[in-house]
Amino acid sequence: MYSVEHIENARVLEFAVFCIENVALSLGIGAEKVYGALTKDSDILYTYVVPEYEVLHTQSKEYIVADIIEVMKERGVTL
Repeated sequence: MYSVEHIENARVLEFAVFCIENVALSLGIGAEKVYGALTKDSDILYTYVVPEYEVLHTQSKEYIVADIIEVMKERGVTL
């Protein structure tokens, strides 16, 4: 299982927090629930968001949020 310790770069960690907070805002739920969905209910944070940092962080906030929500749907993660 992955954990926050697997994020070695501060920029990537900040990006992960940005993603969690903005997905939560978009869905109107708490960031804790989104974090759980991306780490405990799935491995999206560590197998998608972190590895794709170089590409994702160049996109707009709206694109990033929509993309993560789409990945959640594709992987059967519900909130």
